[in-house]
Amino acid sequence: MTDTAAEHIAVTNFRRYLRVKTVHPEPDYVGAEALLREFGRDLGLEAQVHNVVPGKPIVILTWRGTHGKSLKSLVLNSHIDVVPVFREFWTQDPFAANKVNGRIYARGAQDMKCVGIQYLEAIRVLKLQRGYMPKRDIHVMFVPDEEIGGHDGMEKFIHTPEWTALNAGLVLDEGLGNPENAYKVYHGERAPWWIKVSVKGETGHGSQFIENTPGPKLQRVMAKFLAFRDEQEAQLKAGVHADGRPFSLGDVTTVNLTMLSGGVQWNVIPNQLDMGFDIRISPRMPLAKFRALLDAWCASEEGVSYEFIQLTPCNFVTPLDNNPWWHALQATAKARDVALDPTVFPAATDSRYVRRARVPALGISPMRNTPVLLHCHDEYLDESMFLEGLDFYTALLPRLDEVVDPTAEDPKLWTVEC
Repeated sequence: MTDTAAEHIAVTNFRRYLRVKTVHPEPDYVGAEALLREFGRDLGLEAQVHNVVPGKPIVILTWRGTHGKSLKSLVLNSHIDVVPVFREFWTQDPFAANKVNGRIYARGAQDMKCVGIQYLEAIRVLKLQRGYMPKRDIHVMFVPDEEIGGHDGMEKFIHTPEWTALNAGLVLDEGLGNPENAYKVYHGERAPWWIKVSVKGETGHGSQFIENTPGPKLQRVMAKFLAFRDEQEAQLKAGVHADGRPFSLGDVTTVNLTMLSGGVQWNVIPNQLDMGFDIRISPRMPLAKFRALLDAWCASEEGVSYEFIQLTPCNFVTPLDNNPWWHALQATAKARDVALDPTVFPAATDSRYVRRARVPALGISPMRNTPVLLHCHDEYLDESMFLEGLDFYTALLPRLDEVVDPTAEDPKLWTVEC
């Protein structure tokens, strides 16, 4: 571990935030709220805390703009919670935020405490060092429980008057690191569906050939799911966008068999077998079309039904063509000689709830030439990349604040249902 008295204040605050154990299943939201309030006071920001669910605070630190409600606000979102660790596989204490050879090791270093602090430290530079006065209200929002689905966080918050009062025109949220020399920018997500397929049939002794038993029917239905999976995998390998970019994982639909269950004992043919599938539906495929496929696959055999364990009822994307917010992001990147890679997020973040509320969201974590280590052992972020991300937000926020295109004031124009 190395420290220096000359450490950048942003790095110091990043490491302080990492040391708060907001790890599931018992995240220290009390400690996080106290520290975030302290950061807000230090920057002269207004603080609000909303507990839509008791014990799960949504902390909002606000930099007021000169134009008030006449302009839509910018919401800079990040989640407080982090996923569990397997301590025996870490070479560093995952909650000490040790800095070794320029790498800051901690759970949440990439996912996504870095971004929350970069937002705040960009405001420090703009507000306290440069005297910048924003036109728009800028809300820095820290939400709970994203790592377990956001159901007691963002999903509920978007239905409250406090969300409406934010008057959001754009939400920035998390992205992913990129081993290549570009920042990934996510303007949509795949819709997660978890389903349980139940196959019922005749029972009997395990020594017999009995017609209409669950096993052969399960095999045939499973084959239909997996044939579709093979088709999508082939598209991933061969697909190309109109601009020549190859397909990424977000451009195809994944179907993965994750659970099998059934049976009572070795010599009894069960009357029911169950399969579980984790399905992530690309915005390129309408949800109704995929639902029709499910119906057909299960109707192909007698006694087969399915139920949703998790259902995303609708899916929205933020279109980029002629989007003034996207243009501001592009201009910032161009001025800094940074490439952007716009794509669809392969998993799920709180942005799906934001877009469902008809507010555009762009997910970006400014980490390039960086291995993707979210949820991994020895998660780390290079100090130099953290500071590069801080500089990026310092340049980006004024460009977003100064967007004058009137379409930016109508968020619904920049959310489209798949």
